[in-house]
Amino acid sequence: MREKRARRRLRRLRRPAFLGTVRRTSPLSRQFGYDRGRPVDRYYIEWFLNSRRSEITGEVLEVKDSGYTARYGVGVTRSDVLDIDVTNELATIVGDLARLDDVADDRFDCFILTQTLQLVYELDAAVGHAHRILKPGGTLLATVPVVSRVISVPGRFDDYWRFTQDSCSRLFGAHFAHIEVVSCGNVLASMAFLLGMASEELKQRELDVVDPDYATLVAIAAKK
Repeated sequence: MREKRARRRLRRLRRPAFLGTVRRTSPLSRQFGYDRGRPVDRYYIEWFLNSRRSEITGEVLEVKDSGYTARYGVGVTRSDVLDIDVTNELATIVGDLARLDDVADDRFDCFILTQTLQLVYELDAAVGHAHRILKPGGTLLATVPVVSRVISVPGRFDDYWRFTQDSCSRLFGAHFAHIEVVSCGNVLASMAFLLGMASEELKQRELDVVDPDYATLVAIAAKK
């Protein structure tokens, strides 16, 4: 009798966990969801940058292209692009962020560094250079993944790290006196991102729930 009750209780617990179309061992998209719409992590990156528009001003540096500078910048006087890839024709500065000795101190008012640090093995050196090249009062706006598919490209770059709010507080706090570290996302958003779903496939109220224990990414505003 006791075993029967235990089995019935177990069946009741299992029923609400029906996974439906996401019960699969391969993702819906291997392009982060770009082929379905806007990736889930971009929803949070765009929210973060939009909330810090006033700091994207003056001389601004961005990685890979200047899309976010153009979209969210206010009073931008110069826009530069950093990339390690020498074939990137948009890059005005070619180099490794962890070895950026050729860029002068105190040069930029803002540095937009989104979803990049997971590809840099020497994290402390990279954040140190990000601090060094900012002008006094300048701001680093960075985002890093808590969960993400691996994006290594042999011969070009490798994927090394995932982050937490605590690790970001220590990493950036070692270089910047003033930092704000926030978690974005929740278990549903993180599952959707790993599956390759687009943000449009979730409701805004679902995306806007913040659960730091199951965050999708961490956003950091660090002022020099």
